[in-house]
Amino acid sequence: MRRRIWLCLICLTTLLVADVAGAGARPSTPPVLADCPVLPADNIWNTRVDQLPLAARSAAYIASIGPTRGIHPDFGAGLYEGHPIGIPLITVPAGQPSVPIVFGPDGYPDESDSGPFPIPANAPIEGGPDSDGDRHVLVVQEGSCRLYELYRAFPQDNGSWQADASAVYDLNLHALRPDTWTSADAAGLPILPGLVRYDEVVAGAINHALRFTIQNTQRAYVWPARHYASSNTNLNVAPMGQRFRLRADFPIGDFAPEVQVILLALKQYGIIVADNGGNWFLSGAPDERWNNDVLVEELARVKGADFEAVDVSSLQIDPDSGQARVAIDFTPTHWFYLPNVDRNAGGTIPPSTTD
Repeated sequence: MRRRIWLCLICLTTLLVADVAGAGARPSTPPVLADCPVLPADNIWNTRVDQLPLAARSAAYIASIGPTRGIHPDFGAGLYEGHPIGIPLITVPAGQPSVPIVFGPDGYPDESDSGPFPIPANAPIEGGPDSDGDRHVLVVQEGSCRLYELYRAFPQDNGSWQADASAVYDLNLHALRPDTWTSADAAGLPILPGLVRYDEVVAGAINHALRFTIQNTQRAYVWPARHYASSNTNLNVAPMGQRFRLRADFPIGDFAPEVQVILLALKQYGIIVADNGGNWFLSGAPDERWNNDVLVEELARVKGADFEAVDVSSLQIDPDSGQARVAIDFTPTHWFYLPNVDRNAGGTIPPSTTD
C-alpha cells in the first residue's frame, strides 16, 4: 500500500511539474572569481533562456541592428592602435585600502554609489591610461565579494579616483540598481557578469549571459536593466536590457573549440543589450592567450539574422530583483521550482564606438 501511495505521489508531482516547467528555466553553476560567485545561481544573468518564447518584436529588433552584420569580439590579445582590447578586471585582497571617489563635471553623482572604494592606483583602465573612451575600471574584493565599477575613471595624484559614474554590487545578492539609475554601464547593469573571460573558455563552459552593444537603442529599458540612454521612441528598436540568443539550429561544429564555447553560451544564455556602441559588439576581458585572428574571422561568420530576441518576462519574480524564476533538478527527470526567497537584503581587433 505504501509503495502504491508513493508511486501515485510521484505521478502527481510529475503532472504538476509538467504543467509549470515551461515557465521556468534551468539554473547554472554560477561563475566564480576570487572565490566569489559572480551573482547567485538563480540570477537572471546566470539563467538559461534557450527554452523561452520569442519577444513579440524579435524580427524588427534584428532588422534594426543589422541582420547581415557579423558578431564582432570587442576583446582580444595585445594592442590595437596602442590600446589594450577589452574591459579589464582585477581582484584585490580583503585588506585593500579604500580611497575617495570624486565625480567629474559631466558625471552622475546622484545616480552613483559614493566611495571610498578599494581601488588601487594602478588598477587597469579600459583602453589603457591614455584612453579617451569609456575608461571602465572593474575591481572585485576578496572576502567581501563586492564588485566595484567605475565609468570614465581617472586616477588622481593623491590616490583617489575621479569618475563620471560608479556602482557597487554584492555578488552574493540579487539587488539591482535603483530604478532609473545608471551604473558604470548605460543600461544600469553590472559589467563584469557579462564579460567573455578566457579562463571560462579554456575550462570549456560559459554559464552566463554576455554583454553586447548596439548603435541605436530605444528610449526604454526592460528587466533587469534600469536605465536608458537614447531619445529614440521607435518601438522596433531594441531597448536596454533586451535579451537575444543564437538560434538553436545554428551549426557550431566546424568552429574552433574556443569559439564553440562562446557560441554555445550564446545559444543557452544569450546576450543582453548593455550600452550604445558598435552593432553586435561582444564584450570580453583582454587576455594575451586570445587568438585575435580566430576570434575575428570565425565570429564574423555568425550574422545578426542568426539571432532571435527573447521574452524573459516569465522569469521575473520581483522587478527590483535580479532573481529569476528557475527550476532545479530534484530527480533526473523532474523539475521543481525554487521558493520565492528575497535575497536582496542589504590579429587586430578594432575597438567599439560608443555614443
